[in-house]
Amino acid sequence: MGSGKEEVLAALRSVALAGGGDAVSRDLVRALAVQDGVVRFVLEGAPGTELEAARPALEAAVRALPGITSVTVVVPAGPPRGLGGTAQQAKGPAIGGHAKPQSGPQKVPGVKTILAIGSGKGGVGKSTVASNLAVALARAGKKVGLLDADIYGPSQPRMMGASKRPASPDGQTILPLQAHGVTLMSIGLMLKEDEAVIWRGPMLMGAMQQMLFQVKWDEYGPLDVLLIDLPPGTGDVQLSLCQKTTLDGAIIVSTPQDVALLDAKKAIDMFRRLKAPVVGLIENMSTYICPNCGHEAHLFGHGGVATEAARLDLPFLGALPLDLEVRLAGDSGTPIAAGQGPAAQAYASLAQGLIAQGLI
Repeated sequence: MGSGKEEVLAALRSVALAGGGDAVSRDLVRALAVQDGVVRFVLEGAPGTELEAARPALEAAVRALPGITSVTVVVPAGPPRGLGGTAQQAKGPAIGGHAKPQSGPQKVPGVKTILAIGSGKGGVGKSTVASNLAVALARAGKKVGLLDADIYGPSQPRMMGASKRPASPDGQTILPLQAHGVTLMSIGLMLKEDEAVIWRGPMLMGAMQQMLFQVKWDEYGPLDVLLIDLPPGTGDVQLSLCQKTTLDGAIIVSTPQDVALLDAKKAIDMFRRLKAPVVGLIENMSTYICPNCGHEAHLFGHGGVATEAARLDLPFLGALPLDLEVRLAGDSGTPIAAGQGPAAQAYASLAQGLIAQGLI
């Protein structure tokens, strides 16, 4: 008779890990499947180097069981341990792992106001709005932080022109970077540009908690506002954010067409359920002006977000143009809001509106 799950777990318990204990007692074994002599499972929740070192012994222990013909062990990839260069490789904090217990939402040290920039779906320009709004607020005299919480698709390092690896002087505290007058942190700063983060939800939640509370957000002075560039949708990162800290408001970005608005309304509903106030809606890619003839076109419709804001009794914060220069500026690492021109002025007006409303 072949071995089952209990026999596999017992074999895994017999292998001691370098960090102490075993993979089962430390709750590192996920998605264990045993069928017809084939064993598959995922190891996650500890530094990847420790799990990679233990993988051969774990595989051997399971393969030695009666009836086992194949063993597949997956160790999710993620940012390497260690921040800030070679001297910090041994003691830098590992990003990820399961979130630590917390007695309710907590304030982020050194931050006065936290605003999340969200959207119901991808492709509406949410990250572009977040980076340019951060720069526009900084140019208006505010102390601004920008947290890139899109763990799977971090884009702020490229958009903000930042590539230096964050330092960690004590192995726990993470020192953010500064670009265009904005204090910046992104998991993308700890990865190669083409390196994927392959994590399950609990590790996302742990990373979110670390980037909120282990980053020294007041490294360049206390912040008036921390903008959080959320991933699209209504998933783990949004839920973790609202559970771990006090969110002062959420700004929803959408393009005018009905398909985008359908998902934007889901994001609004999510924030309301999580007791986070939605402070306004932004219509992105609202108008396109032909650079050759000056003709004004509405490629994705026009006014749909303002209409929806009125229907939901929410503030409409403004409309932003669809402009090639915005895309080129983001790709080059200097947000359009850092310069001059109509697009920069649109973001400046958006920033001034938020300040005038007392949100920042």
